[in-house]
Amino acid sequence: MSKIRFNVLTFPGSNCDHDSYWIPTIRGNNAEFIWHKDSYLKDPDVIIIPGGFSYGDYLRCGAIAKFSPIMQEVIKFANKGGLVIGICNGFQILTESGLLPGALMMNKHLQFICKHQYISVESTDTPFTNLYEKKQVIDIPIAHKEGSYYIDNEGLKSLQDNDQIVFRYCNEHGQIDLEANPNGAIDNIAGIVNQKRNVLGMMPHPERASESIVSSQDGKTLFASIEKWVKERL
Repeated sequence: MSKIRFNVLTFPGSNCDHDSYWIPTIRGNNAEFIWHKDSYLKDPDVIIIPGGFSYGDYLRCGAIAKFSPIMQEVIKFANKGGLVIGICNGFQILTESGLLPGALMMNKHLQFICKHQYISVESTDTPFTNLYEKKQVIDIPIAHKEGSYYIDNEGLKSLQDNDQIVFRYCNEHGQIDLEANPNGAIDNIAGIVNQKRNVLGMMPHPERASESIVSSQDGKTLFASIEKWVKERL
């Protein structure tokens, strides 16, 4: 069976690119770093836009990164159906680039949050979540200051109607309410997909919960889901 090829973008200020490279590699796949000034991809099956602080989060998180030369190639790749996952700052870049709707705003308490967080898997009909159970509660760390997802009422209804909300913040029992919402995100949204379902943006960090050495391995299933989806199409 051919190995799955991951491309991991690196911007000035990225700090989760090596984590995002490491996890696919230890799972037996190929991974390549792609510099933000590059104008070509390296024949990927999957692109990861990692967490961090691209361009120091100046102007607005992800607002400068969207102008990097490599993002034009990412947009072309996504528009052709290629799998793209943006994690944390990567989610911010995806919204700024127009690959996902909505925006990420300052956390409700205006403070940086770094902790383990329970999230509910709201949709399993995606390449990224097909091995999870619907409403499964998983423990995935978060680390952000501008992670409060916002979209207008019309956009929110569209996300709901099209089953595009993939993850919601919840408590350990799966209850989705204000108390379980760490950042004030509308509708407790922690992750969404586009209408074609090939682009995922999420604030929690699955790459930080995918090895036995750390306290949660719930992110492993996301990478296993991606592998299953791609291998079925090779």
